Amino acid sequence: MNGESIELEDETIMFKNEVESEKIEKTERSQIKRLPQRGEYDRQEIYQILDEGLICHVGFGVNGQPFVIPTAYGRVDDRLYIHGSPASRMLRTLKTGIEVCVTVTLLDGLVLARSAFHHSMNYRSVVVFGTASLVEREEEKWEALKAFTEHIIPGRWAEVRQPTHQEVTGTLVLSLPLTEASAKMRSGAPSDDEADYALPVWAGELPLKMTPLPPIADPRLAPNTPLPDYVQGYGRSSN
Repeated sequence: MNGESIELEDETIMFKNEVESEKIEKTERSQIKRLPQRGEYDRQEIYQILDEGLICHVGFGVNGQPFVIPTAYGRVDDRLYIHGSPASRMLRTLKTGIEVCVTVTLLDGLVLARSAFHHSMNYRSVVVFGTASLVEREEEKWEALKAFTEHIIPGRWAEVRQPTHQEVTGTLVLSLPLTEASAKMRSGAPSDDEADYALPVWAGELPLKMTPLPPIADPRLAPNTPLPDYVQGYGRSSN
């Protein structure tokens, strides 16, 4: 009996490790070429960065003119969603099926070296390539809208008024598959030239973290409305 339990446990651990170590296949576009040792293709690592970020930058071209637009996003499983007004030039363009590039960057700290040349930053970033498609199925669109809200602040969707039919139909939602993506990261101390380590210059890391300030209530907030726990304890973390 004990042997069967151990065997089952081993199988469970093995399955879990296989899931956690799933890699996204490299492509000519997604493969990290500059400092490839900083590249990461593990799907869960990529998801963690996307889930912690708040803003993505969407790059696309129209008649030879490049555009890069910042916008909010949400993730559901292996798809990234962006949304906005049907009048949005970005969304109207992307729904035609052109190639798009989406980036998300988390800044973790400043790296202060002994030489100006070797100053750097600690960061985690993701680049996604692909073709976005219009979300037309009502069930998926509703799920995406929930994902946007929960991505900004988990727990909010269940408390607020749900979108009306008019609000849903007046929102354009696009879906981008997370099948061609890579992450790039830097962490740790500066890397100076050997001769510079003797210089009497402070060097090291200055960690940075997004930290919320005290909430400011809406002047028209109904009396005795409590501050939700998810606002009071807000923080950006994928864990």
